[in-house]
Amino acid sequence: MNEKLEGQDLKAVERLREGYETIRAELGKVIVGQEQVLEQLLIAIFSQGHCLLVGVPGLAKTLMISTLARTLSLSFNRIQFTPDLMPSDITGTEVIQEDRASGTREFRFIRGPVFANVILADEINRTPPKTQAALLEAMQEHQVTAGGEKHPLPEPFFVLATENPIEQEGTYPLPEAQLDRFMFNIFVDYPEEDEELAIIKLTTADYEAELREVLSAEEIRELQEIVRRVPVADHVIEYVLKLTRMTRVTKPEAPDYIRKWVSWGAGPRASQYLILGGKARALLEGRFYVSTEDIRAVAHPVLRHRIITNFAAEAEGITPDRIIDRMLETVPAHASEALSDGRLPEVLGSEDAE
Repeated sequence: MNEKLEGQDLKAVERLREGYETIRAELGKVIVGQEQVLEQLLIAIFSQGHCLLVGVPGLAKTLMISTLARTLSLSFNRIQFTPDLMPSDITGTEVIQEDRASGTREFRFIRGPVFANVILADEINRTPPKTQAALLEAMQEHQVTAGGEKHPLPEPFFVLATENPIEQEGTYPLPEAQLDRFMFNIFVDYPEEDEELAIIKLTTADYEAELREVLSAEEIRELQEIVRRVPVADHVIEYVLKLTRMTRVTKPEAPDYIRKWVSWGAGPRASQYLILGGKARALLEGRFYVSTEDIRAVAHPVLRHRIITNFAAEAEGITPDRIIDRMLETVPAHASEALSDGRLPEVLGSEDAE
């Protein structure tokens, strides 16, 4: 591998660690609890990934995203997805402009709200597939094509979408092809009792938090490049490969419970995001190497929207998260354990297993 951290990179990693702690402190002025959600959001940002946040109304999903953009000194636009939203309402449109001096007319591209560093796609499942698809090129290519011309989006660029899992009437579920472009599917749960008490006190008083900017857009881009240079041991890659391939019902690696409950499993993009998420988490933890624990920490948000359950699973109340739990129990976390009990093939050398 060509992955290598130089001396200047190590200093940047220290800045990343310090910045991470400062960002968490700044977000704590506005957001109570949701520690795991905030960590996963930051992991995705430093991995150059997009996020889908799923949770009932009133859990501060929108506030969380806008506050994060402010602490990172990034431009932020919110797009409220509605049934009548058109693709041009997101990407922009071309208009005819007349030159008063010469009288000539020409087309000019008016940029839409997608031209920002952080895009909040609020209730993304409330708009038809045609409009949902308008985000595909932006998410994958970081550009918008209009009138045959390509318009690059500002870097860094993130799409953070929200979805309400309760009210499904009049909604348009995201197709699997678009779901797969989100690095993480983050579940935002209800707060604990003490957290909810703090929320009530904070939001019903005359209080307005003063947030300071922690990292600039240029610093974030530099740290994103460093994340990709973090080395990964072969046994960690084998661990990721094992997790991903065992979700595919047509492959011999799939265990019986996967064949029973799963229609479709995760593709190669899942393996890529498990590795990238593991790298970013390792750096945020102050380590310069990726462990299997880093992979296990990001397994649920990476895999839960890439494992499609069948009718048998729904009838038994089996969710993708429960399947992932069982997978993590099935696949040993350490290479030495894998070699000793035979649950992984002996493809690891003794040096990797130590």
